[in-house]
Amino acid sequence: MNTRAFRRGAVAVSAVAAGALVLAGCSGGDAPAESADPDAPVELTIATFNDFGYSDELLAEYEDEHPNVTIVHNKAATSNDARANFFQKLGNTGLADIEAIEIDWTAEMMQYADMLEPVQDDLKGRWLDWKEAAVTDADGNMVGYGTDIGPQAVCYRADLFEEAGLPTDRDEVAGLFETWDDLFEVGAEYKEKTGKPFLDSANSILQGLANQLEETYEDADGNVIATENPDVRDMYDTVIEKGVPIAAYAGQWSDDWYASMANGEFAAMLCPPWMHGIISGEAPDVSGWDIADVFPGGGGNWGGSYLTVPANGANVAAAQELAAWLTSPEIQARAFANVGAFPSQPEAYEMAEVTDATDEYFNDAPVGQINAARSEAITVSPIKGPKYFQFHEALNQAVTRVFDGLQTPDEAWDAWVTEVSAF
Repeated sequence: MNTRAFRRGAVAVSAVAAGALVLAGCSGGDAPAESADPDAPVELTIATFNDFGYSDELLAEYEDEHPNVTIVHNKAATSNDARANFFQKLGNTGLADIEAIEIDWTAEMMQYADMLEPVQDDLKGRWLDWKEAAVTDADGNMVGYGTDIGPQAVCYRADLFEEAGLPTDRDEVAGLFETWDDLFEVGAEYKEKTGKPFLDSANSILQGLANQLEETYEDADGNVIATENPDVRDMYDTVIEKGVPIAAYAGQWSDDWYASMANGEFAAMLCPPWMHGIISGEAPDVSGWDIADVFPGGGGNWGGSYLTVPANGANVAAAQELAAWLTSPEIQARAFANVGAFPSQPEAYEMAEVTDATDEYFNDAPVGQINAARSEAITVSPIKGPKYFQFHEALNQAVTRVFDGLQTPDEAWDAWVTEVSAF
C-alpha cells in the first residue's frame, strides 16, 4: 500500500503495548445464521488500514454486480489500531465481515486460525507459494486471502547521483548494488564526496537484512532463538557499523524523514512498491527520483497483507465471495494501478495493468516489470513467529538508541537481550 495515508499508520506499536494485547474471548460461539435467500439484502463490512486500492468506484462495481449487497468500508486510523482491534475482538463480537491483516501479524494470527473461515479450496494455488504457506495451518486450512506483497528494489535520486559522479541510468545503477557490501561501499563514497548521508534510515537496512533470513527471532518449531542466533547479531553489527554511518535517520515515519524526501537530504532508499506513493506524495515537485531493478543480496519482501473472514461473522458466505473477488488477479492488477499495491498472484503479472505500467514521477520507470522481476528474486520466506513483531521492533529501538548516541552498540544490544527475555 503506498498512499500518504500510510503516513498515519506506519509508526510501529511499542513492544510493551504489543505484549499487553489480550485476546478477548477464546470462543465466539456459533455464527449467526445467514439468510437462506441468496437475494436477501446483505450489508458487508470490510475493515482495512492504509490504502489497499479499494476505491469507492471499485466497490460500487461489486455492488452493481450484486444488487442485494451493500458494502461499508472502514479504514483504521493506523495499522496499529487495526491490529489491536483485531486481536481484542477475534473470537468474540465486533469485527467486520472481512478484516485486513498485515504480514507481520500473521504468525500471531495463526495461533487462532480456527476462528477464521478457510479460503475456498478451488482458490488455492492462485497466490505465490510463500504467500499461501504463511496462512495455511497444520491441517491444510488456508485462512487468508492474499492481497499485495512488497518486493524491494532501490529508489534513487538520479540528480544527486550525477552530482556525486555516480551513474544515473537505472540499468547501470542496478549494477552498483548487487551485494550489501557494494551498497555500503557506494554509500560511504557518496558521503565522503558530498558530506550528506546516502540512505534514508538505518532501520530500513535492518528490515532489508532481516527479510533475507529464514530464521531470525524464532525457529520453525516456535523456539525463541533471538539472542542466540548469530545471524541476528551479525545483522545488528552490520547495521551499526556500516548502515548507521551512511543513514540520515535511525528510523522512518518522522516528520523530518518525510520532509527530507523533498529537500535532497539523502540520495537513495530501499524501496518496496508501496513506498513509491509516499515519495511522490511528499516530494511532488522533485524530478530526480528513479527506480533500479536490484536489491542487495538478491531479493526481499517488505510488507503485504491478507483479507480474513471471521468464522463467527453474520455473513460468512457473502464475505468469502467478496474477499475472493477483491483478491482475484484482475482486481489485484487494478489495485496496483490505483495505488501501487503489487499483486501476490503471478497471473496478474501477465496483465496489461502490470506489464505496461510505468510511473511518470519516477522517470517513467517500468514499475510493473521491475516489481515482477523483484518478486521473482525472492527466495527466502522468513519465519515470523508470534513474537516477531515485538522482537523486531525492540531491535529497531536498539539501533535507534545507538544512532542517537544514547547507548553504545554493546549497551543497546544487552538492553535488547533483556527486553527479549521479558516478552
